[in-house]
Amino acid sequence: MKNWVKIFFTALPFLYMSLIWFLSNRPSDTVFALQNESLDLFIKESLHLVEFGILHFLFIIALLAHGKLTTATHTAAAVFAAFYGLLDEIHQAFVPSRSATVIDAIKDLMGVIIVYVVIQRAYFSKKNGWVAKRLQGFEMWFKAN
Repeated sequence: MKNWVKIFFTALPFLYMSLIWFLSNRPSDTVFALQNESLDLFIKESLHLVEFGILHFLFIIALLAHGKLTTATHTAAAVFAAFYGLLDEIHQAFVPSRSATVIDAIKDLMGVIIVYVVIQRAYFSKKNGWVAKRLQGFEMWFKAN
């Protein structure tokens, strides 16, 4: 059981990256399109922050699964997630129904930076806050399984 749990949480960020790539290859209204175009655009533009923040967080969980979350690995995961955001924007530049902008790349980067700062402060600096306790709980659960 222990190996399957680690394999699952190790594969999760890469599966998520595949989902990002797959959706980037489709028109922006493939998953949903709201009647209110302004609201639709606002939500979809905001998702840049969210989706790459999630990617970085999934790498953190994968590192916790192996007991390898350190400041160095945390930084490396953030850099990797940020570069994947840039790669995704370059990819979208070649998809006919999509667009790639510097602003979108900055939003991708900001999502990674927000999660990076929260984890850096909560897990590595304070170690006793709500976020740190949840991450430490994950870490203990992975060690127990």
